[in-house]
Amino acid sequence: MYKGRSLCQKKNAAERTREPAHLQVENEMTEPVNVLIVGAGAIGGLYGAILKRAGARVGLVVRSEYDVIKSDGVKITSPLGDLSYQPDGVYRSAEEVDAAPDYLVVTLKVVDGIDRVAAIKPAVGPNTTIVLIENGIDIEPEIAEAFPDNRLISALAFVAVSRVGPGSIDHKAYGQLTIGNFPSGAGPEVHHFAELLEQGGVPGVVSDRVVTERWRKAVWNAPFNPVSVLAGGADTRTMLQTPGGEYAIRAMMEEVCAAAKAAGHPLPDDIIEMNIASTHKMPPYYNSMALDYLNKRPMEVEAILGNLVRAAERSGVEVPRLKTAYALIKMLQANLAKQQ
Repeated sequence: MYKGRSLCQKKNAAERTREPAHLQVENEMTEPVNVLIVGAGAIGGLYGAILKRAGARVGLVVRSEYDVIKSDGVKITSPLGDLSYQPDGVYRSAEEVDAAPDYLVVTLKVVDGIDRVAAIKPAVGPNTTIVLIENGIDIEPEIAEAFPDNRLISALAFVAVSRVGPGSIDHKAYGQLTIGNFPSGAGPEVHHFAELLEQGGVPGVVSDRVVTERWRKAVWNAPFNPVSVLAGGADTRTMLQTPGGEYAIRAMMEEVCAAAKAAGHPLPDDIIEMNIASTHKMPPYYNSMALDYLNKRPMEVEAILGNLVRAAERSGVEVPRLKTAYALIKMLQANLAKQQ
């Protein structure tokens, strides 16, 4: 079941002795934990900073911002303070990495045209734990099938963070990472990674039902992301304060909850109220899909919305508002493609 707890309490010494050596905390090791992050945008850059603060050796695989980050590092403004850091290694591709990491963290967008397996395969070693910090439903099977012998952690970021320029990130609020093994369970590598997050300054929450947690996050993502795009790139405050906006968001959230229940992942009765209340408290925030739309980048339509609609169809659950939003955003994509 979902444990819903932060790992601020350290495991006792007896527990630690049962962990593989490469999973013990840095101050009990002769070498720091080696982390490679593939996809150093807002999410990858931020959690790279958190892991760096925890004492890990952090390398980044970047493409378009390689020269800036290689020269100046990653600049991050945050409620936690100045999180700016110089990575221990900056690479154009995973093929340049000379040693397989303990943790390979994937923060790539799940969009057409990005082959996640090919992007990480050269750096995956037999003892590498793969961590997916990515949006969406049903985004793990492709990686699990490609690397059946590697431990796989699925992670959900509850954070307001944006890339504001080359190598520059604005962390506005939150930061909790909920993690667990895919498809279920929570092994020592999960607990250790959560502990690193705690040491770096953000909550690491362990769940042994991480697929349920993906549905939990979809309650926010599936309405807010596509609506922001269909509203022309709206921020959260505009969506909730426009007359009828909160009603529309709530109705879509209700459909996500119905689909989750039918798929075997019932969610708490108060989850909609909690999501609406927390969003009202946030500063105006442009979610990832809104930013991709405004910057003419590929959007995670299938991962965030399409996969959910198809899951509902498989379960025989009617989700008319979500299906309408999906159809409209696909029309928008088709129209944008004509203009290119």
